[in-house]
Amino acid sequence: MKILKILLIFFEMLIFAAGATVIGWIIFPILSIRLRGCERRKAFANVVRRSWQIFVKIMEKTNIVRVYSDENLGKIRGKIVVASHPSFLDIVFLISLIPNSLCLAKKELLFNPFMRNIVKSLYIINDLDTEVFKKSAKEALDEGFNIIIFPTGTRTLPSEKLKIHKGAALLAIANDINIVPIKIELSFPFFAKHSSPFRVSEVPVDYNIKMMSEIDVESLKKEFSDDIKLRNHISEIIKNRIN
Repeated sequence: MKILKILLIFFEMLIFAAGATVIGWIIFPILSIRLRGCERRKAFANVVRRSWQIFVKIMEKTNIVRVYSDENLGKIRGKIVVASHPSFLDIVFLISLIPNSLCLAKKELLFNPFMRNIVKSLYIINDLDTEVFKKSAKEALDEGFNIIIFPTGTRTLPSEKLKIHKGAALLAIANDINIVPIKIELSFPFFAKHSSPFRVSEVPVDYNIKMMSEIDVESLKKEFSDDIKLRNHISEIIKNRIN
């Protein structure tokens, strides 16, 4: 049984890599012929979302995972979304569930042959100069996109003390945008930190994706005149809601 699941996971990862290659190297260039600017970006985001929805369905149909998600995720518009990060596949589930969503990506992904063109064409590189980073994020938010951020910066374990980076709070304050915290919980450490991707469960892994109460940035601005204190306070709220 475990051998079969390992083979299924390996096959599904090949499907993911092949799909990303086709999207980045064939579909995106074709769409670029007739689309420009915001319309092109929205088309790119929709292609990725639909393809990742199919990928998640394949994982569910083959009993690798079961996804339980808040139906209100599909109603998020033009917000900063912060999420806990227990699994390598978290971003795939979130983008499949939240329409018009982009994410922050590490510049190392620009060297990944499968994801390079998707990241380069669509997402925001978080290793950029601060002002360039803020400008790129503002453009995306003004176009109505959600920006998904893992504020821990890396995958975390349940027993691990969370360290929250200030990027999400910085963007929210600069753009007067509310923050939507999301808590992701797993029934088994699947694609977790320090865990083999082929460490499998005999039953499907449950992904519980819960939307927590929204952080009203405008109200908090009225309470704090100092930006550093405000950023720290928002980061602490994020920590409490996704932990």
